[in-house]
Amino acid sequence: MLYSKTSPAEKRRILREQLATGNLLRFPGAFNPLSARLIERKGFEGVYISGAVLAADLGLPDIGLTTLTEVAARGEQIARMTELPAIIDADTGFGEPMNVARTIQHLENAGLAGCHIEDQINPKRCGHLDGKAVVDEATALKRIRAAVDARRDENFLIMARTDIRATADGPAGLALAQDRAKALVDAGADAIFPEAMRTLEEFEAIRSAVDVPLLANMTEFGKSELFSVQQLTDVGMNIVIWPVSMLRIAMGATGRALDTLIDEGHLTGKLGEMQHRADLYDLIDYEDYNHFDTSVFNFSVEK
Repeated sequence: MLYSKTSPAEKRRILREQLATGNLLRFPGAFNPLSARLIERKGFEGVYISGAVLAADLGLPDIGLTTLTEVAARGEQIARMTELPAIIDADTGFGEPMNVARTIQHLENAGLAGCHIEDQINPKRCGHLDGKAVVDEATALKRIRAAVDARRDENFLIMARTDIRATADGPAGLALAQDRAKALVDAGADAIFPEAMRTLEEFEAIRSAVDVPLLANMTEFGKSELFSVQQLTDVGMNIVIWPVSMLRIAMGATGRALDTLIDEGHLTGKLGEMQHRADLYDLIDYEDYNHFDTSVFNFSVEK
């Protein structure tokens, strides 16, 4: 009932413990607090909160328009509704190194288990679009060092994302990604998010370069092939995210339902595709609120 029973500190400890096993952790993207609870209910290991989804939720493109306040507030709303650890996209840290430091403490206060900070220039672009540019290595390392120095809970996961692979074609771009990943780890990053890897072999190349947890981004319609959990396990990945998938599915279903309303004037034929009222009430623990006020839940819902 109400918010999660597991404290943010405990969620962070659990995430670190899970990562230490070397197993692949599955973090579907939550597009709101209710979807985070469903992710938990289905048995996944964690929740991912995408910057692209947060921007889209506001009707904005993912080009760095959202603010730290907006991102942290939405992150807190999602993280507090699940017992699972939540990792959030912190873009480029929302400014210079001092801003990055403030970002980390703000996200700690919001109850997140970790975040990733990328090495793109401002304004940034979605990681799977063309035309990206990254900052020089010194600037990228300053961001990560500032994040590490600002952290108060040693279990708060600071992940460095690098987009440098896209700045050069072929082996040259991959070599840049390997070198940047090594430097980011030396600067204190707990984990690496190599963005827009194209093949399993490219993931393997990053795995061979660093000995920290690695995240694989399985976003649709992007640069990467959509590999299975087993394929990513086989090449040594430690976290896999599907950042926008649940939002895409929900919006696709919404669009089709609206078309049906236009064509038929009712949604009777769509009832089988909807979450039943009983399932919704179960997911939000409606009945548990009865412990506080019997007038809240004094009815039954037929399936």
